[in-house]
Amino acid sequence: MLKFLKLTATICIMSVPIYADTASLGRLATSAEVNAWNIDVRPDGLGLPVGSGSVAEGEEIFVEKCAACHGDFGEAVDRWPVLAGGQGTLTDDRPVKTVGSYWPYLSTVYDYVYRAMPFGNAQSLSPDEVYALVAYILYVNDTVDDEAFILSNNNFLDMPQENSEGFFMDDRATVEYPIFTRNVCMNNCKKTAEIILRAAVIDVTPEETAAKVIEAKTKSEIEINLDDELIEEPIIEVLNQELVTAGTKIFKKCKACHKVGEKAKNGTGPSLNGIYLADGAQVEKYKYSKALRSASESGLVWDDLTLRAFLTKPKKFLKGTKMSFSGLKKEKDLDAIIEFLKLYSQ
Repeated sequence: MLKFLKLTATICIMSVPIYADTASLGRLATSAEVNAWNIDVRPDGLGLPVGSGSVAEGEEIFVEKCAACHGDFGEAVDRWPVLAGGQGTLTDDRPVKTVGSYWPYLSTVYDYVYRAMPFGNAQSLSPDEVYALVAYILYVNDTVDDEAFILSNNNFLDMPQENSEGFFMDDRATVEYPIFTRNVCMNNCKKTAEIILRAAVIDVTPEETAAKVIEAKTKSEIEINLDDELIEEPIIEVLNQELVTAGTKIFKKCKACHKVGEKAKNGTGPSLNGIYLADGAQVEKYKYSKALRSASESGLVWDDLTLRAFLTKPKKFLKGTKMSFSGLKKEKDLDAIIEFLKLYSQ
């Protein structure tokens, strides 16, 4: 035991001079190694590589490498992050925080995509591919409206972000810290705690409640007594409740951009209230694509036939549309979403 302790002490004593003079570990990193590590991009553009990419190129890359998690147009799949929509919701009870509504700097988008995406194959994208993907993300957030738009290191800093003024420097050291480091007063303390507010999830309609809403909306006749004359007038079309329920689930693919219901507002896409049998560009104060405005002026009406054709392949039905959704493939899904839209058009 004594011999073991003596040996340990000898090793420690011999080690001290070595670490005192120099660590004698490793070597200086090469320029290539430093450059491989130094890939961050700052809000002022420092670190942006030379390159460019178009919206159209970005869409192809996005569908191939990103849509499995983030959806075809940034609406998200399951619980993966939503990338598009949410503009104007940051003051709502349940804000939708996306690249378009929340992120203050576009440099963060480039930096994160280049550094960490695609999931499972990080840093496999070239600078041009990243520029194209960021351009496509701008497109689905309606920041740019032309598929031919090209994002590059030259115009990168000119791209606006809606929430660019929504952040400020961390002031906790001078504001919050002094408040929470004061001496705590322990006199006249409350004997019991009273719950005065509870957390609540709003804007969620259970299926049984939705069924009641559908039933109320699908009355086939309304009797009106006018000047003592009984008039029976069919006002509301009878809807297929099973299809409406199925359409409610399918509409989750659309919610990132489109809203329906009493509080529906325009977002990346227009509100879809009243769309059935309405003109092509029926929503006021929404900036439609030139293609859709032109089609509307030429008599486009959203009926069963046109809705089905558009939702099957939007870009084929209307060349130049801003809607990047690739389309619904199953007839039963098309039946369901059209029936769902009818519900909010009565």
